[in-house]
Amino acid sequence: MTTDTVHLFSYGTLQLESVQLSSFGRLLTGHPDTMPGFRKEMVEITDPDVLEKSGEKFHPIVIPSNDPQDTVSGTVFRMTEAELAAADDYEVADYKRIEVVLASGISAWVYVKA
Repeated sequence: MTTDTVHLFSYGTLQLESVQLSSFGRLLTGHPDTMPGFRKEMVEITDPDVLEKSGEKFHPIVIPSNDPQDTVSGTVFRMTEAELAAADDYEVADYKRIEVVLASGISAWVYVKA
């Protein structure tokens, strides 16, 4: 793995082909994984660019959980630093990017409630 490759865990619209093609110009390679210690809620999106790319008004958002049994399922993707910056551009202000360790042991970036 080269130094410019990072992992991004997505539990929401970044898994959609339409969002990947419009944000990164390609489909990402990934595999299923889970993120322990978080739970999922929904947030209403008002950003017109994000609404157009995702086609969805409500997007999932995760928050830390006090219940150790809580996990969030999703996909861990490999991408470049430039693509991670494009993902930052896609996400609205409701989200912030943090680094977590997934159930598989992979360290990955993820967007959580800001």
